[in-house]
Amino acid sequence: MLHVPSNTADHRRMLREAELRVTRPRLAVLAAVHDRPHAGTDTIIDAVRGELPKVSHQAVYDVLRALTAAGLVRRIQPMGSVARYEARVGDNHHHVVCRSCGVIADVDCAAGTAPCLAASHSHGFEIDEAEVIYWGLCPGCGSTSDPARHH
Repeated sequence: MLHVPSNTADHRRMLREAELRVTRPRLAVLAAVHDRPHAGTDTIIDAVRGELPKVSHQAVYDVLRALTAAGLVRRIQPMGSVARYEARVGDNHHHVVCRSCGVIADVDCAAGTAPCLAASHSHGFEIDEAEVIYWGLCPGCGSTSDPARHH
């Protein structure tokens, strides 16, 4: 797993190394994503507005796009979920999602190297990554006796 910086100096360095200008909105969004793994855009906007009250929704969306394109954050979107962002990048990990409450957790790659799975047919593609999402019930939802929650 790659080291996940947790302070402003590290975030400034990351932005510079990615050849992105260091701005207050970029620093605030990067910090919000680092502090809130798998957060949706609304959660990130709320966190950024705690530091920069006048930042617009569009500014946060633009920063998330730039950070994702630069490889500083990863965007995931499990079926039926809003887009979510995480700072754990470049280590070939996957996710497990609760079918009931939607909580997401990281799962390390079982194979250890990319891609984790071999496609039955590549159709001529040079495959370098497989995105795996495991689905099930988290410990909190799995302990319920209500069968309706299991669907």
